[in-house]
Amino acid sequence: MMAMLASCAGRQREAGLESQTPEEIFRQGEAVLETGRRPENSLRYFQEVERLYPYSALAKRALIMQAFAHHKAKEYEEARAAAQRFLDFYPGDEDAGYAQYLMALSYYDQIDDVGRDQGLTFQALVAMRDVIERYPDSEFAPSAMLKFDLAFDQLAAKEMEIGRYYLKRRHYTAAINRFRIVVQDFQTTTHTAEALHRLVECYLALGFDQEAQSAAAILGFNYRSSPFYEDSFRLLQGKGLSPESKGDGWLQKIYRQMIRGEWL
Repeated sequence: MMAMLASCAGRQREAGLESQTPEEIFRQGEAVLETGRRPENSLRYFQEVERLYPYSALAKRALIMQAFAHHKAKEYEEARAAAQRFLDFYPGDEDAGYAQYLMALSYYDQIDDVGRDQGLTFQALVAMRDVIERYPDSEFAPSAMLKFDLAFDQLAAKEMEIGRYYLKRRHYTAAINRFRIVVQDFQTTTHTAEALHRLVECYLALGFDQEAQSAAAILGFNYRSSPFYEDSFRLLQGKGLSPESKGDGWLQKIYRQMIRGEWL
């Protein structure tokens, strides 16, 4: 009996929406979204605008609001689907940049601590880059650039975490591979100075003095005031060495690029 009553009540509500204008339905959805604790409860209003008035000016606006409501409710896959549908239907619309930004946010807001899998971080980077490249003059481009940098930094942090793990266990070659990635591929992040210092530690532990000196030389040129440089300098001093670019390995290429500006 209760189920029948609930069903009847639901049909009455739907019938009530069908008798309203798209503006009235849309405003109800906005009100629920702004004042309710469950943003997903606003979805049916926006969905009904799109269903009942598919050719109205508010239909496409209702679709972008569905993406926003899903994202606010942390229903990220649904947010991406709604945003993608908007881009498929209205690629040249003035809200297309916002739809692309919502898609990027749906990845970015799922990024957790660096100990987790970084697949979402890569997807967030790609999506944020799409916002920056496709809509460079939009109001969302600056935020996308900031979040791109933060996500990029997160990838470097992941490499550092793994590198430190190997270094602590004296797996120096494996550690070097991780720190090398940071120095080569993530030079603009906040982790480069530490990565160079850890390379000094690893190379000295393996007896590769020239590589250690080269890493310290790059560190000293770019981050001379860093405590990591002070630590590296002390380590070299303890072995009668000094920071100096030597040899012809991969660090010499980095040295030529970063310090001499020689890219070929």
